[in-house]
Amino acid sequence: MIVVTGGAGFIGSAIVWKLNQFGENKIIIVDELGTDEKWKNLVPLKFDVFIHKDDFISMIIEQDIPFEISAIIHMGANSSTTEKDADHLFSNNYLYTKELANYCLGKNIRFIYASSAATYGDGSLGFDDDENKLETLRPLNMYGYSKQLFDLWAKRNDVFNKIVGLKYFNVYGPNEYHKGDMRSVIHKAFEQIRDTGKVRLFKSMNPKFKDGEQLRDFIYIKDAVDMTLFFLDKPNTNGLFNLGTGKSRTWNDLVAAIFKSLNKKSNIEYIELPEHLREKYQYFTEANMNKIKKAGYNLPILSLEDGVADYVKSYLLGKQYLST
Repeated sequence: MIVVTGGAGFIGSAIVWKLNQFGENKIIIVDELGTDEKWKNLVPLKFDVFIHKDDFISMIIEQDIPFEISAIIHMGANSSTTEKDADHLFSNNYLYTKELANYCLGKNIRFIYASSAATYGDGSLGFDDDENKLETLRPLNMYGYSKQLFDLWAKRNDVFNKIVGLKYFNVYGPNEYHKGDMRSVIHKAFEQIRDTGKVRLFKSMNPKFKDGEQLRDFIYIKDAVDMTLFFLDKPNTNGLFNLGTGKSRTWNDLVAAIFKSLNKKSNIEYIELPEHLREKYQYFTEANMNKIKKAGYNLPILSLEDGVADYVKSYLLGKQYLST
């Protein structure tokens, strides 16, 4: 059995979708459904059982798992970059991950977990997925720090030779509909174009970047999932790895791709960056992809234009979900 925590969420449900495509249905989904509509991500998917995340961690702590588990793919987390409850993030993102890791290490179970590109902070120290540089990183928000804490724990306990941590960059694509304000800008921009005919982007507060020319490494969910599952059956390939495209693009490029997919002329309004985001805003991210390539990952990665076109035409226009 393969456990996917956060399996009803954005990346987690996409991982289950891809496992289903491989013919793998013996899956345990661990999550909490809450009051939003992420349960809809589960409807087209095939899996054996759903377990609430609180019940699952109790089973882990008590060593009372009634299943034969081959791998835990840990995507479950509070991924809000604006979450202010630091105690919650510490417990939910760090302590929970530590319990799962210790269990897997003790049982020789494959453990793959989601770190984040948010750990890189403002990017002034680069974006190299080198475990030896972890102590130098300075995340800009508590979410990034909660991810950084586990990365540091793994290094201190010398377990990066046995587990895999994945630093996801700006992932976008179907099954993110429930994420509210944490949805990708692509999803938000699509709705703005649909409803008003224009897109609003933040002005730049950095003189090195013109309005809309802030840069991000945008990766389509289907590529992010392929990279994630690359590690599933490679027990000797371990450590921290970036998951991105290795090519940063501007917000203007992103919006242009959406307008093109809708056969509409670009119409952008630049608005002030909110005060509370100014000290936490990343102006540039770009994954160094050398490490995962050296590990043997060689699948082609969709361009921003091709990824956006697939997302808009195949999913957003009809609000479709990933389905096997």
